[in-house]
Amino acid sequence: MQQSDYKTSVDLAAAVSKGDRPALAAALNLLDDQRASARSKAAELLAQLQLNQEFPDKHLIGITGPPGAGKSTLCAALISVWRKRGLRVGVLAVDPSSPISGGALLGDRLRMQTSYEDDGVFVRSLSSRGQFGGLSAEVWPMSVVMLAGFDIVLIETVGVGQREADIARLCDTTCYVAQPGSGDSVQFLKAGILEVPHILVVNKEDMGNVARRTLAELKAALNREHPDGDWEVPVLATSATKHAGIETLADVIHQHHNALKAQQKLVSRRRRYQTYWIHKRLQEEFGSFGIERLGGEQLLLTQLEENELDLLQHYESLRARLNKV
Repeated sequence: MQQSDYKTSVDLAAAVSKGDRPALAAALNLLDDQRASARSKAAELLAQLQLNQEFPDKHLIGITGPPGAGKSTLCAALISVWRKRGLRVGVLAVDPSSPISGGALLGDRLRMQTSYEDDGVFVRSLSSRGQFGGLSAEVWPMSVVMLAGFDIVLIETVGVGQREADIARLCDTTCYVAQPGSGDSVQFLKAGILEVPHILVVNKEDMGNVARRTLAELKAALNREHPDGDWEVPVLATSATKHAGIETLADVIHQHHNALKAQQKLVSRRRRYQTYWIHKRLQEEFGSFGIERLGGEQLLLTQLEENELDLLQHYESLRARLNKV
């Protein structure tokens, strides 16, 4: 079904919230449509989905790390565990973009072996479109749609190495997947990237000594709390291909979600995601001069965090103000 098959944004939002697959596809296609008429409808849809729904029982998880670390195989293994536990899973898989078409090079998700016949799993592939943080601009709005329809929303980034801060600014829980023996751990320490994840995973533990050495290096480097506070970053070993350590990883991810809820941080964090997303989009389109015309960065950030959760409507209103000047 197309978005036009739903009479109103209220109808489409209701269908999305029930996990209706055609509705989900229509909603995500709407968010990907850059025409003015589609942008207006997308803003109405997100406003409906966010109306009195901050989804505290839903979990937005980011999986990041360098290419070759086995992120997609690990995601598939986690999905298998979550489905056995009765959880519905939505996946936003961000892939490298084609330099010719701009589309996702791995859009068919050949690496993610999930069952396409399982109504409890929905995979959407999208292009990074040259974004340095490993995500595309559509990821946060699409996450809002996915959170309405699924228990767990999983974002797998493109895996661009040491420039992975975006994922931590848009997810409740960020898992960094390290590649054994690649020397990445030392480079990440120098770059400060190990301050980003809430959970560190050394995948491919079946590689033996080289995996154990990487695990020991990371454990030695991370004997501290996460900068968010009240959470000591664990370093776990997994083998996605042999399905080893996956249950433990799923348990620890769940523990972090429970910790956020117990500390009453989940709603405020998601407000910050939205603030970051709007600010970044405005900065990219209008530059620092545009931000100054809105009162400066600090005032804008404060106003955005205090605003009700109507993501695209607020964003479009700010764009309209800048376009009139």
